[in-house]
Amino acid sequence: MAPSWFELLAWVALGLGFASALVIVADIVVLGNRQHMAIMDLAFPLTALYMGPIALWAYFARGRRMSRKRMHMHPSGMHDGEPRDSLWQVSLSDSHCGAGCVLGDIAGEWIVWATAWMIGSTAELGPEYILDLPLAWIFGILFQYFVIAPLRGQVGQLAPLGDAIKSDTLSVLSFEVGLFGWMALAQYLIWKAPIDSSSHWFLMQIGMILGFVTSWPVNRWLLRHGIKEPMPTV
Repeated sequence: MAPSWFELLAWVALGLGFASALVIVADIVVLGNRQHMAIMDLAFPLTALYMGPIALWAYFARGRRMSRKRMHMHPSGMHDGEPRDSLWQVSLSDSHCGAGCVLGDIAGEWIVWATAWMIGSTAELGPEYILDLPLAWIFGILFQYFVIAPLRGQVGQLAPLGDAIKSDTLSVLSFEVGLFGWMALAQYLIWKAPIDSSSHWFLMQIGMILGFVTSWPVNRWLLRHGIKEPMPTV
């Protein structure tokens, strides 16, 4: 069980994550800054859930400029000679891959908690890994599909799905290596935190940040070799 100071720290970190995500959602939905690539309307706030103020800063520094109305204001500036493996392009690729993983991991964690009596104790990582990984992969592939398909004008078609699987499977696996590796260390070397505790979700936040780090070089390699598609930027 986590000590009280860690629980308090966890609530602060979770609060910052939720607040950062809400600010981005408000800017997108309320202020009308919907993204040129619609999937990023989800990816930016989902990234903020674990990156917190870092994601918020990145969104207002560069991400907001990718909104539809701003892209229409500067159509000649799209791409602007930015290398496909630039810091921003790799971070974008990593963020929408990570966003899919986040959705899958959150869903998997709560399914384990809700059905623990059927598939095992919530104190063990096995059931979580069994559910989290395939769900993260499915959501990750869907997020990648909605990057590829709009760029090709093939939304609703199956053709981009194969390319999404090819381009994002390695990215998802590398993200989960960072997350799962950290959670294993935390579980067995630090303390066991129940799924319904703030400390567990704070540990998940840290793991997702590490997942972002471990998948970053993989996303850069995939972009550099033309396996993943870069996004239109301004």
